[in-house]
Amino acid sequence: MTKKHGKKYLEAAAKVDAEKAYALDDAVALLKDLSYTNFDGSVELAFNLNVDTRQADQQLRGAVVLPNGSGKDKTVVVFAQGDKAKEAEAAGADVVGAADLVQRIQDGWLDFDVAIATPDMMAQVGRVGRALGPKGLMPNPKTGTVTMDVAKAVSDAKGGQVTYRTDRDGNVSVTVGRVSFDNGKLAENIKTIANTIVKARPAAVKGTYVDNVAVSATMSPSVKLDLNTL
Repeated sequence: MTKKHGKKYLEAAAKVDAEKAYALDDAVALLKDLSYTNFDGSVELAFNLNVDTRQADQQLRGAVVLPNGSGKDKTVVVFAQGDKAKEAEAAGADVVGAADLVQRIQDGWLDFDVAIATPDMMAQVGRVGRALGPKGLMPNPKTGTVTMDVAKAVSDAKGGQVTYRTDRDGNVSVTVGRVSFDNGKLAENIKTIANTIVKARPAAVKGTYVDNVAVSATMSPSVKLDLNTL
């Protein structure tokens, strides 16, 4: 079924040359012109990668701290006890707990954006894995959310850390900021993500690695980027 777009979307799409790969600075400037929402929309960077995600060694997953933040205030919970719980609280975690936090989640509470855990808590956290997993909230060593350095993990999460992961088709989509961001800061965030994805290239991938990369704002058409400017 063909998706029908509204008048504002079509007017925005008419400003984009679908056959052109735009230089980063030009793309960011154009994106600001394409955004037509009456709220400060998020900006997404999307990669189409030449990877076979059926192979474990070609799946990408990780985290990176954006130099200019993501523009979103994140609610962070930490599964920890003793001194580590105190460290998490001092670092600014919104909720810190152990068995009590597990029970709260079992009762249906999921009003948070990031979950961090110390390794010794993972057995208990596993009890709520079915609730956390589908929402991408399960702590994982690859994203730095299973760690003894809970203070740094909380600081990173609060300071603009974003996670990335390939879907089954080899796509990666990451929030890189808000439409209201200064053009230069938005471009710097985009470059940071692009460099991270490029450096994460699996050794098993032969030939072209990045097939396509595009940037878009909430509800806006996407703008294809020239890889050489990233």
